[in-house]
Amino acid sequence: MSSNTCSRSAASARKRASFHWPRRTGAGWVYEYAIVDKSGKHSLADLRSLQDWHLRYALETVPGVAEVASIGGFVKQYQVQLDPNKLRAYGIPLSTVIDKVKMSTNEVGGRVLNLSGADYMIRGLGYLRSLDDLATVAVGSKNGTPVLIRDLGTVSFGPDIREGVAEWHGDGETVGGIIVMRQGMNALNVINGVKQKLREIAPSLPPGVQIMTGYDRSDLIDASIKTLQRDLLEEAVIVSLVIIIFLFHFRSALIAIIALPIAVLMSFIPMYWLGVSSNIMSLGGIALAIGVLVDASIVMVENGYRHLSERQEKDASPVSEPERHTILINSASRLVRRCSFR
Repeated sequence: MSSNTCSRSAASARKRASFHWPRRTGAGWVYEYAIVDKSGKHSLADLRSLQDWHLRYALETVPGVAEVASIGGFVKQYQVQLDPNKLRAYGIPLSTVIDKVKMSTNEVGGRVLNLSGADYMIRGLGYLRSLDDLATVAVGSKNGTPVLIRDLGTVSFGPDIREGVAEWHGDGETVGGIIVMRQGMNALNVINGVKQKLREIAPSLPPGVQIMTGYDRSDLIDASIKTLQRDLLEEAVIVSLVIIIFLFHFRSALIAIIALPIAVLMSFIPMYWLGVSSNIMSLGGIALAIGVLVDASIVMVENGYRHLSERQEKDASPVSEPERHTILINSASRLVRRCSFR
């Protein structure tokens, strides 16, 4: 195989690897919560750290969760405020200080150590754990004496640049999170999984800290399902009363009533094959289409029943099966249907 062929194969593999479907959509925002401190002992920075380093990682393990976005609070940072005059006095450029800080918090691999037939991974953990660790990082030397970061400025905790604010019921600022569902997942199952995980996390929260629900789409989903069920029941009752009162014929009413649930159930078949989920929009469209189905059924049944009654009154004899077929297909339905078959 030539080198050109290998390069083309590698390029096509990279292209296929870079192509992927989006993990989430604009309709994936299914749940939102707020971290409320009733005791007043925790700052916004503490609550944001609790969200970023504890709650977020725990909630991302729930099946179907694509992202847990944090909002509000202050992102805690290690901040070094350097004095330009001291940098000039020691002759140390700013880029050197930045590189030394990056190198001071790092993880280094040491390959493998074989002991008694077992391989042990060796790695060196050099993470900063306190302000003193950062302040004692050496960035250079002056006359044989190490120059530390604390010799060039001050080290302290500080907030990152804020890009948003979260507020809870007029009680002031707070910290919250937004659960974004993975594309194609069942929203109700994802929300129930998130609630279960929050109940498991609740005992480990600091005293006085509670997780309050800000937005829960499951309420809207349950309301949509109940609305669809109610509309089906109401339409069936209204159609039955209309046909029974005006036609006084129960079997004719039964035709229109049976058409409602059958049409609704049949609509889920193409939705399944086309990958359309049973969300708020699709269920709302089905609920609106029920009225159209009822109108068409009433018109067809009423016109067929009228032709059947007129034929019976004219002939004064029972109608045979061929005559019924002729009445419903060629006479009654042709008057009200949109197209005719020849």
